[in-house]
Amino acid sequence: MSDHSFLQYAALYLLAAVVFVPTASRLGLGSVIGYLIAGCVIGPFGLGLVRDVEAIFSFAEFGVVLMLFVVGLELEPERLWGIRAPVFVGGSAQMLVCGAGLSGGALLVGLPAPTACLAGFTLALSSTAIAVQTMADRGVLTTRMGKVAFGTLLFQDLAAIPLIAIVPLLATGSAAPSGSFWLGIGKVIGAAVVVVGFGRFVVRPVLRAIARTHLRDVFTAFALLVVIATALLMERAGVSMALGAFLAGVLLASSEYRHALETDIEPFRGLLMGLFFMAVGMSIDFALLATHAPIVLALLIGFVALKAALLLALSWGLDIPVDQRPLFASVLSQGSEFAFVVFGVAGAAQVLPGDWNKILTLVVALSLLLTPLLVVAAERLQRRLSREHREPDHIESDAEQVIIVGFGRFGQIVGRLLFASGIRATVLDVDPDQIDLLRRLGFRVFYGDGTRLDLLMAAGAERASVLVNAIDDMASNLKLVDLAQQYFPGLRIIARARDVTHWRELRERGISALERETFESALRTGRRALEALGVRSHEARERADIFRRHNLSTLEALLPDWMDEAQRISSAVASRLEFEQQFQRDQEQFEQELGHGWRRADLD
Repeated sequence: MSDHSFLQYAALYLLAAVVFVPTASRLGLGSVIGYLIAGCVIGPFGLGLVRDVEAIFSFAEFGVVLMLFVVGLELEPERLWGIRAPVFVGGSAQMLVCGAGLSGGALLVGLPAPTACLAGFTLALSSTAIAVQTMADRGVLTTRMGKVAFGTLLFQDLAAIPLIAIVPLLATGSAAPSGSFWLGIGKVIGAAVVVVGFGRFVVRPVLRAIARTHLRDVFTAFALLVVIATALLMERAGVSMALGAFLAGVLLASSEYRHALETDIEPFRGLLMGLFFMAVGMSIDFALLATHAPIVLALLIGFVALKAALLLALSWGLDIPVDQRPLFASVLSQGSEFAFVVFGVAGAAQVLPGDWNKILTLVVALSLLLTPLLVVAAERLQRRLSREHREPDHIESDAEQVIIVGFGRFGQIVGRLLFASGIRATVLDVDPDQIDLLRRLGFRVFYGDGTRLDLLMAAGAERASVLVNAIDDMASNLKLVDLAQQYFPGLRIIARARDVTHWRELRERGISALERETFESALRTGRRALEALGVRSHEARERADIFRRHNLSTLEALLPDWMDEAQRISSAVASRLEFEQQFQRDQEQFEQELGHGWRRADLD
């Protein structure tokens, strides 16, 4: 290896990531599929720019270790205890159901019974790296589905230990020695006790001492040392490095250094996780795929379809919401990183006949590549089913005075203010997940498209006094205004305007009670900036009020010439210059007449 080979490979990996990951993300496929495609292209079975995939795997696997450490930092022991049911109940059920079903499939393709069971239960394992990264990207780790899936993955990490241990027994055909199992359990328990004691009595005091030195690089180095040492210790005990790192993260989750540790580890985790996914892509043997294409593709489709179907059926008994079940099945439908280890050991021990170890390894690698696509398809199907097949709620209107259409981040603030003031409102929204969540929080919210005349009538628009139009989408927002003005002329409309263009459209429809959603918050931010620069609070507020009046009057003046872009720009520039001159005159007047009085009042 030349002196510059490391830099050359690093440049190659970074170039491939920069080219393929943004492209995949822009196409809606996600970053994981981008890394996988990049690995396929530069790997030994693609352009052949990288040959030693095993060395890359052993290095990139540390990304999975860091990922589990960061996940552990988010789970305090109390929260971890709270997901014990998903870990042991959900995890064991998933392994039994999927393992039995896939073992039956392995028997059908001609594998002997013991080998078929090994293959079936190995394929029942899912990729922690793919699943956790996918759920984290979509922000569903804290949902019921996310907790069950994560608990299942933790159980699978434990279940991988006996699977690896049983391979030599199948090779020799001998019974397991009575003491070896308990010796292995003793090693795991002993290592866990060491990790717990080390984390509680050594790591925290050392972190505290290093933090006092204010040496950030040493703090980062010690954080990496903690992860590596814990992972190596647990691996020596026969447990996966990732599970050991997760345990270390849980022990430090309640420490005052949790956020600092997470911040320092995150850049390493992201880069190494990307490298891991690229290594998976590099491991896909396209020559073997071309040679055994029919059987490999048949096994891939059968494996993923059967496992996803079993997971979907299992989700009914795991109390996963109906709309999250397709995502649960797709997230866990692939094979696991541990399958590479198990099938590799099984191939060396000649447990799997012929090329079966290579074929099954290839199927697992392809299933990892397929997962992001399945997740995207599951999400789109979920959204379409939710919107097209969910019937609008039956609205039991009590002739409320207010109807709020759109209950996102903007509408919720309006609604909460009204509810807190004792004013009940009928709320319509089209996001089924949001509706279900808000109902659990006690809000009186109904599913339905507020731009439909029949739903507005059912909501009592003919008897209501005020319609709050808080719809985010500009076209739907304007459609609601047109509908309300045509059929409910006595209904006062208070509308949300996303920007100046939206404001103009509403004003041209005669709506005078409207608010630009970012204008007031930006104005308040400007007031705070003035105060931070030494301007007294009264004067800062007066300046903001003047700016508000001038801005609104300028917009009103520009309305007649809005479609003439040249005239509009000319008028806007002239108005801005006039405003700055007026503002300077007002400032001088403030200093002469009111400024000192305000300052004295502030000091008092």
